[in-house]
Amino acid sequence: MIRPLEQLSLAILKGVGPRQLKRLERLGLRTLGDLLFHLPLRYQDRSRLTPLADLYPGLETWVEGQILESGIAAGRKRTLKVWLGPVDLQPGQMAFGQGLLLRFFHFSAQQAAAFKPGERLYCYGEVRLGPQSLEMIHPECRFQRGQNPPPLGAHLTPVYPSTEGFSQRQWWALIEQALALLKTQPLAELLPPEVLEPLGLPGLSAALALIHRPPLNTPLAELAEGRHPAIQRLAFEELVAHQTSLRRLRHTARQQSAPALRGDGSLVARLRASLPFQLTAAQERVIAEIAADLGQSRPMRRLLQGDVGSGKTIVAALAAVQTVESGLQAALMAPTELLAEQHQRNLAKWLAPLGIAPVLLAGRHKGRERELRLQAIASGEAQIVVGTHALIQEDVVFRGLGLIIIDEQHRFGVHQRLKLREKGRTQGLHPHQLIMTATPIPRSLAMTLYADLDLSVIDSLPPGRTPVITRAIPDTRRDEVIERVRVACLSGRQAYWVCTLIEESEVLSAQAAEETARALQARLQGVRVGLVHGRLKAQERDSVMGEFAAGRLDLLVATTVIEVGVDVPNASLMIIENPERLGLAQLHQLRGRVGRGAVESYCLLLYHPPLSEIARERLAIIRNLNDGFAIAERDLAIRGAGELLGTRQTGSVQLRIAQPLRDHSLIAPAQRAADLLLERYPGRVQPLIERWLGGREHYGGV
Repeated sequence: MIRPLEQLSLAILKGVGPRQLKRLERLGLRTLGDLLFHLPLRYQDRSRLTPLADLYPGLETWVEGQILESGIAAGRKRTLKVWLGPVDLQPGQMAFGQGLLLRFFHFSAQQAAAFKPGERLYCYGEVRLGPQSLEMIHPECRFQRGQNPPPLGAHLTPVYPSTEGFSQRQWWALIEQALALLKTQPLAELLPPEVLEPLGLPGLSAALALIHRPPLNTPLAELAEGRHPAIQRLAFEELVAHQTSLRRLRHTARQQSAPALRGDGSLVARLRASLPFQLTAAQERVIAEIAADLGQSRPMRRLLQGDVGSGKTIVAALAAVQTVESGLQAALMAPTELLAEQHQRNLAKWLAPLGIAPVLLAGRHKGRERELRLQAIASGEAQIVVGTHALIQEDVVFRGLGLIIIDEQHRFGVHQRLKLREKGRTQGLHPHQLIMTATPIPRSLAMTLYADLDLSVIDSLPPGRTPVITRAIPDTRRDEVIERVRVACLSGRQAYWVCTLIEESEVLSAQAAEETARALQARLQGVRVGLVHGRLKAQERDSVMGEFAAGRLDLLVATTVIEVGVDVPNASLMIIENPERLGLAQLHQLRGRVGRGAVESYCLLLYHPPLSEIARERLAIIRNLNDGFAIAERDLAIRGAGELLGTRQTGSVQLRIAQPLRDHSLIAPAQRAADLLLERYPGRVQPLIERWLGGREHYGGV
């Protein structure tokens, strides 16, 4: 069987040996299809030749001149300097500081010897203002040999994302070979004409050829902003592939069977009657949606979104009680022991009047204690089980698991969620699933990423929750902020101090947090200071946070590990250092650690001036908005989907080209196209999914 072009190995290309194959694999490139979909970061216009007299800083261009002088300057770092002047000028006629200086910091003796006075040279690079004259640093150089000058660009020149040991010239050579093959073997058109024609989008092979070799008259802004029809064509097909995959997953899930959880309603009614607070209209709406799903004989797959403090846990508790009422068990999995303990305490408090005692299972449970808990789970005596990753270990056996609740779902890998689902699979029945997140996801993104799930949103906060007052303060006023912490702590309140670093290094972050904690302890006599960071063992970290939750610490110095953490109503002040280094969604999550009690709460953003324009805009947004969904929309616009959802994880959805906010107008047509493909062109579905998702389709199977 002849393999299609896009499935051929890159090893067939000239210049790609074992070493280059390894380098390309680092970028996830293994086939010709991968290479063709490896799109340029930006473009250069190499068609222009600018006279030396017309150069200015910031211009990226070709220049032509003759070498007037060259030499190696000694100093802290050896530098090769080459002076370039007009081609009709004799050496020695030009005044010092005129013309263009070429600087090379990395060069061989052979390269230095090649720059001889009188040689005619063509250089491409960015013009900069140096201390003596205009300069180019490490320009691309070509010597004129004979009468013919080197050819200038016949099209816009792409600049590709690269890896160590791979030059742009090598990328151009590889892409040139791939495009030559594409001319004779176009990629299969998997989207039918009735889908593409109404949108006025080009064919796939034509779109790829244009993106890799844009004609000189192609609007650069359209390419850079992703608005060009060629890029929209690729984005649309990727969205169709994702929607098709998610619809197929949803269809598969609907064919499965689940226990219909239809109890008599007595336990649910008793829980409602015993609550010391009134449920909001948003909570009631979501509770009704979940209760209806649980009563069906197909597995519920529902994503529950709610801002920090919106009351998701009581919604989950009511779903768990409906499960118990129907004679089955419910399991709630949280990402940290501390969060699992908090859920267990809340559930125990609410469910005590019903005679239900939720059992906690965590990594710290060992020996006889663990054995007793496992026996309770296996016998069904433990009707509701709360735990961490410990729930998915092999020796954990449920008697009848009817409902799985995953809290902060993006903190778990796909395989972990699948393992828990498998523990509830008995006699052909699958457990219901409720997936919760406090990371507000804009509708445009949710429609793209979670089209296989039903979506419930708690879009209002319980009454009495006062918005946290947010202020941005320059770090030149650090002493005032420390004094404010002292006053708050000595008056019986608690505070957080969050440290951030540019470097994504837990070692450096831990060091910064440790130094900050020492400095604050020295300044704040009488204030009990605790410290948590990512380098601490989970048990040690949870112990410190537990001390803070119990009120035995006044000030908690932390890295962003507290983004998802404990509920401490007495904490009313948060300081976030260098907030300009964090995304809006993360800042909002951190801010949600305070404002959980009745007292007025503050979040102080201690920034380091001067701020960039984008940083000023982001801090203004977090100051002025308390609605997590509105903030998430703005964060998506500024940072993109991958950043908004946090660390990318194996098996999670990753869009390569499409951007849900930018391409929101394509989402509805993509959904219609997905339905059409599944109904009328089923043979094209798998090739389309393989082209865009490879082996990653299972990310939704949770």
